[in-house]
Amino acid sequence: MSGDLTPIWSLIVEPKPLPGSRNMAIDEHLFRLAMAEPRTFLRFYQWERPTASLGYSQDPDKVVDLDFCRRNGVDIVRRMTGGKLVLHHREVTYAVASSDAALFTETVRDSYRLISRALLTGLGLMGLAAQMAEAAPPSYARGTMPCFAHAARDEIEIGGRKIVGSAQKRTGPAFLQHGSVPLEKDETLLAAVSRPGESEPGQGMTSLSEAAGRPVDFASAVTALSRGFAEFFGVSLAPFVLGPDDRAAVAALQASRYGADDWTLGRRSGPR
Repeated sequence: MSGDLTPIWSLIVEPKPLPGSRNMAIDEHLFRLAMAEPRTFLRFYQWERPTASLGYSQDPDKVVDLDFCRRNGVDIVRRMTGGKLVLHHREVTYAVASSDAALFTETVRDSYRLISRALLTGLGLMGLAAQMAEAAPPSYARGTMPCFAHAARDEIEIGGRKIVGSAQKRTGPAFLQHGSVPLEKDETLLAAVSRPGESEPGQGMTSLSEAAGRPVDFASAVTALSRGFAEFFGVSLAPFVLGPDDRAAVAALQASRYGADDWTLGRRSGPR
């Protein structure tokens, strides 16, 4: 008798939008669980309010209009991953936390490319012709433009416009990669949240609804994207729910880090 050797990933689809600080705390908790033992989590979620997320090493004074955000109910969080400013609003956010080095290898670029290919599979199931981008202009890498101003190497674009923005944190074989997939664009809000940069912040982006030419909602996008991950990686997805110990650990991270001004607005550099 032969058993089913199909690898199983833990799938989390959040039933309702959550505060940004809690979303970031859950992602870090999943990363810590993956560090503790070989396993892979795939999570999809939404944001309770428009939220600007800063890359780990970004100086908030240079990339986000703090006064505008405070006056207009836009939350601000700092990610544990790198990358540039992202405005999370009317989107699907995905996260992959894993320590499966046999599948993902131990390099940032290899795992990043594999996840991009899985996302391409999911977008293809939605009828969208997406592709991985080549290198972004040097001015984008050096400057303070938001994440969606340009597609960086191995990120995903449709018709020359960025559709997914992702960032990764790695410690040995374990990593967390999460990314934003806009359901709809809000270029006006992105421009207001961002500090003035070298170009219009939203001119290089598109959204699922724009690219598809029809409204695309969270549920239908998650269905296609999760199928894309399962098909590309040849895995089964088993629903996973955070237990009491998980929720306590997440609450502690939220209180001590992602909900604290010292973490969010302080300058960060060096090891994390």
